[in-house]
Amino acid sequence: MKFGIGFANILHWTTAGGAVEFGQAAEAAGFDSVWTVEHVVYPDSYASEYPYDPSGRMSMTPDTPLPDPLIWLTWVATATTTLRLGTGILILPQRNPVVLAKSLGTLDSMSGGRVSLGVGVGWLKEEFAALGIPWERRGQRTDDYIGAMRALWDADSASFESDHASFSGVSVNPKPVNGRVPIVIGGHSKAAARRAGRLGDGFWPGPREGVSIAELIDVMRQEAAAAGRDPESIEITVGLPNTPMDDPAALVQEVAELGAHRLIVPSFLFLANTAETMAAFGAQLQAATR
Repeated sequence: MKFGIGFANILHWTTAGGAVEFGQAAEAAGFDSVWTVEHVVYPDSYASEYPYDPSGRMSMTPDTPLPDPLIWLTWVATATTTLRLGTGILILPQRNPVVLAKSLGTLDSMSGGRVSLGVGVGWLKEEFAALGIPWERRGQRTDDYIGAMRALWDADSASFESDHASFSGVSVNPKPVNGRVPIVIGGHSKAAARRAGRLGDGFWPGPREGVSIAELIDVMRQEAAAAGRDPESIEITVGLPNTPMDDPAALVQEVAELGAHRLIVPSFLFLANTAETMAAFGAQLQAATR
């Protein structure tokens, strides 16, 4: 079992010093990874429903600092040596896939192969409008962008043709250390689970009322098998917000029963005395796996 920390680039860790403190403390405490969240803009008003809170609203306010995930992770990379650098998640259809392939290849190369790209299709329609990106068919756009980035990582003089990405005879370097950056599909829907089964190196199912994480994992595995892939090759990452964090052994057991490979705990557990509380909680998690 691996252990990571989500919501990494928030609160007092949004500063340069805070990012270094967070990354170094997580690495020292034995966590394998940190995972960022993102929104490019925060609309003054929005009708879209935030899917991860019963209120349907984000908890942060418009003036809340939320650093760009790749820049924040680059800062952390320079202060750590083994910690995996994950986006959890990056809203892929809002990004140019050729530029993103370049950025990720650069960060992965310079960090020694430590990047994991967690992606989702997005839920905030008003953000897409502000960026001038169509809301419709964002799922297909996501699939196309995954294919385009992998084509650029796989070989020089790359070509790719789809509805949303098209190029021929172009090269992007540096390449990721291990050939490709692992792509983790995140989301709370069966569509996300099916996408993970077809295309993902990993799956991070999001909890939502009416659909269980176990059900989403089963959908992912069925889709992988139907696509001729080995479901066991897809790494499963989960966070369990409704499980009490004061019982790490129970938490680890619940994750293990789901067949997951990584447990993500939220960063706000470590608001006070970051290094000390991370070390203590990390030790409890490790003890629970023995």
